[in-house]
Amino acid sequence: MAVPYAEFVRNELDDLPLDRAVLAAFADSVRPDDAGLVAELGCGPGRVTAHLRNLGLNIFGVDLSPVMIDLAREAYPDLRFEVGSMDALDLADGALAGIVSWYSLIHTPPREIPSYFEEFRRVLAPGGYLLLGFFESEGGPVEEFDHRVAPAYQWPIDELAGLARAAEFTEVGRMLREPREGEGRRRGHLLMRGKL
Repeated sequence: MAVPYAEFVRNELDDLPLDRAVLAAFADSVRPDDAGLVAELGCGPGRVTAHLRNLGLNIFGVDLSPVMIDLAREAYPDLRFEVGSMDALDLADGALAGIVSWYSLIHTPPREIPSYFEEFRRVLAPGGYLLLGFFESEGGPVEEFDHRVAPAYQWPIDELAGLARAAEFTEVGRMLREPREGEGRRRGHLLMRGKL
């Protein structure tokens, strides 16, 4: 599914002004600190990594799928992409100024989410920023659904924010976006900051 998925999402940000605004707010939050490296975890074919680079971030992408990484490297040869797992990163403690998980944590079974947040906290510098993009359950429970790439979960925004708080992240802001024509689910976005 990697090749058709990459083609499907290639230019999607062009038509998503609210999503671009959330990404810009993340970039604006990270840049003033001049703290260095940012990672998009679960970067897929790399379009969000490239977008954030164009917003001035020193960013690289990580994805579990070697095929996705090959597609990202082909599309954006001037950017760094690595095969790796979001819950076991080959990074030193405090190595990152920011992390973006843009619709990638959605594929993680709910019971495993706390360990991912712990890993995010480990690799973020004190006060580093975390941006989550996910499918929001509109007040319903966490629920599995079929997704183009792999099974996925939609989350109540308060519950996901609570799990991040338990890992010592503080909420900076949130945005909910109703589905556009052709989209089946509400979109949620959380901007969090690590403990100083």
